[in-house]
Amino acid sequence: MTTTTALPLPVPHAGATVLDNAAWHSLAGPHARFAIGGDLVKRYPEDVAPFVAVRTWDDPNVWEALRELVGPGADVGLSGFEGEIPADWQWVGGGEGVQLVETDALQTRPDDEAIELSADDAAEMIDIVARNQPGPFRPRTYELGRYIGIRREGRLVAMAGERLHPTGWSEISAVAVDADHRRQGLASRLVLDVAFHIQQRGDRALLHAAATNLGAIAAYERLGFALRRRNRFAAVRTPA
Repeated sequence: MTTTTALPLPVPHAGATVLDNAAWHSLAGPHARFAIGGDLVKRYPEDVAPFVAVRTWDDPNVWEALRELVGPGADVGLSGFEGEIPADWQWVGGGEGVQLVETDALQTRPDDEAIELSADDAAEMIDIVARNQPGPFRPRTYELGRYIGIRREGRLVAMAGERLHPTGWSEISAVAVDADHRRQGLASRLVLDVAFHIQQRGDRALLHAAATNLGAIAAYERLGFALRRRNRFAAVRTPA
């Protein structure tokens, strides 16, 4: 799906300040059981998720804490960082993403064909992500929340689930549909099912997408999500 429309303007959302640093508030909150690190920098186990979270960039000790946490010569993905890196660190790359949140227009519903996925399905989940590249997915990512899929003739052809979990919110992620099953509404159905169960437990749904993925952004807007903010992400390498 492609579109030539420009990104919409962000909309304010009351009670969403934790989303300004979603990974940190996830690791310091509902995902604390996964957290590795201290009171300044935390990360998920490498086989769970690649995210490293910083409480604040204003602390002068943050770079040393980050280096100690991930080790020398390691590549680190940083979200929301827009300053200058230390001279002995290496810039690897970067880009821009968007964060979308649910609105009152989102009409969630469970899907009768969707099945819950578990550890027994982990290998197939990794395979469908590899085929469709919706974003990072590690061997234990499925432990972060509820993941669902649709099978056709026994094969997992569509998937979606929950990833980051800042207090009061759950991120819908790993939305993947095989090429020969696209344009059947499977992705939308799974997103609405995941969002339904998020709302059932009292949370609200959010999504992240690359700013260049205008087709996906437009599709999420049609479902009832709205752009909340744009955010920059960067990859850096710690001193060897």
